[in-house]
Amino acid sequence: MVRKWLSAVLAAMLVVMAACSSGSGSESGGASAGGEDSNSASAENRSDDDKTPVTFTYYSFNTGKDVMASETTIGKELQQQTGVDFKIEYLVGDIKTKSGVMIASGDYPDVIVPEGEIDKLLDAGAFIPLDELIEEHGPNIKRVYGPYMDKFRQADGKIYHLPFSANQGYIGEPNISQGAFWIQRSVLKEFGYPKIKTLDEYFDLIKRYKDKYPQVDGKDTIGFVSFAGVADSFFTLTNPAMHLAGYPNDGDVIVDMETHEAKVYQATDLEKRWIKKLNEINAQGLFDSESFVMNKDQYLAKLTSGRVLGYFNYAWQVGDATNNLKLAGIDEKRYAPLPIVFDADIKDQYLDPPAFVNNRGIGISVKAKDPVRIIQYFDNLLKEENQILVQWGIKDETYSVDENGRFYLNDEQKLKRDDPEFKRSFGFQYFEYAWPRYGNNSVLADGNAYGVGNQPEVAYAGYTEGDKKILDAYGVKTFAEYFSKPDERPWYPAWSINKGQNTPEQLFVQKASDLQKKYLPKLILSDPSEFESLWTEYVNEFAKLDAKSYEAFVTKVVKDRVAGKW
Repeated sequence: MVRKWLSAVLAAMLVVMAACSSGSGSESGGASAGGEDSNSASAENRSDDDKTPVTFTYYSFNTGKDVMASETTIGKELQQQTGVDFKIEYLVGDIKTKSGVMIASGDYPDVIVPEGEIDKLLDAGAFIPLDELIEEHGPNIKRVYGPYMDKFRQADGKIYHLPFSANQGYIGEPNISQGAFWIQRSVLKEFGYPKIKTLDEYFDLIKRYKDKYPQVDGKDTIGFVSFAGVADSFFTLTNPAMHLAGYPNDGDVIVDMETHEAKVYQATDLEKRWIKKLNEINAQGLFDSESFVMNKDQYLAKLTSGRVLGYFNYAWQVGDATNNLKLAGIDEKRYAPLPIVFDADIKDQYLDPPAFVNNRGIGISVKAKDPVRIIQYFDNLLKEENQILVQWGIKDETYSVDENGRFYLNDEQKLKRDDPEFKRSFGFQYFEYAWPRYGNNSVLADGNAYGVGNQPEVAYAGYTEGDKKILDAYGVKTFAEYFSKPDERPWYPAWSINKGQNTPEQLFVQKASDLQKKYLPKLILSDPSEFESLWTEYVNEFAKLDAKSYEAFVTKVVKDRVAGKW
């Protein structure tokens, strides 16, 4: 009802706007550089090539460094094309607190990237419907998202956000951009690049190395660390249980390949086996207890210190650390990804199958003063030349083209790509992901890969001598080759299923997550003699939740997706 009421109000506002020739600006954005209101021309009569200067506010519920888009090379180029600039701001503090304050005040920025708060903001009516705007001003939006639009319409049949995963063709990733167990390369080198597959083998190797080299530069060597000190990254600690059992990242469930039944793995033998192993290595002095109190900057600094021997992460979580280590040029202190599983007979499934994520994206808020200019900016961004700009950059400056039209990076361009500060100043850090875009695995019209890292020429040429030594040792040409190919999963990923706000499903997820945050640190850091009693307490508390109903809900959506209904 709230959404219908807001839609009616919006419609009335547009009628008034069309009848008026001017208005007054406000603090949240939309005023031109000269102080004139962005609605000085009506949405009805404005042409799609209007370049009147205007600045909007963009807020992301992810972390990052605030910036004016025009202060970056990419943002400046897009501003010259459209007249539009964005004041880009990121989350500071607790994500749920921020969304609650935003909703309670009704003080929304012009554009929002809600991340995991999308259901809450949708339910609060924070976004305007985009259907008519797309129809009138979005030819490129329709081209890119056309085959997917029915997959991200809401229950009322309308579109309120544009996802980040609309693949245009498909090319696999040569390197690991998602989850893996990572190990410092010095460990592999020390023991002759052994082929390890199981969790026991992984930690045994780390223990042997730590016993041999207990300190690095006068500080204690750290066997294993987890990124569990930040609430919205706690999944880094919980997700390995399903990966170790041979499942991809479907969130809080594993899905049977034959029956398509979804089952939660929390408080099951799978989670117990993983957490008990961490309890064991903690008792051996291998686990870093600061895992539960570090913020992101502290965590990344620890990874780049050379002291950490192993960790589990999704590669996109640790990009700055990865790039800084590569820039330092000490291959042995960099990390190699491993497809670790519980038992040798388990087929790993770390690589994502082709997927469409429908519950992450970008939307225009109900407080946006000029939705037309914003949707025009989004549409312009989706022109293929601009999709090349935000991924590859500028020809002969950040990428090169050979005589066959294939994109590649020369040595200087590779160094730029690996420099976090350059990525920020040029704008890759701000524009390569959280905007309307092609999916990561897309192929450009000329056959080049959309994602720079997916271009075979870039992957091969970008390997250092240290990379090649590891690849040769394992008999492969790319890091992805020693991971099993993903099985087809038409529902994937189940974590993108919309659970609504204040629904039984959403409340189950919240309560279950709260239990994990309460018990898992205690279980890991406890004396091994206390583990079983604590585990029983945890399982008994979890049993009070209605997991069966939640599983039935997810199973129904999974089966609907398998049947082609999203």
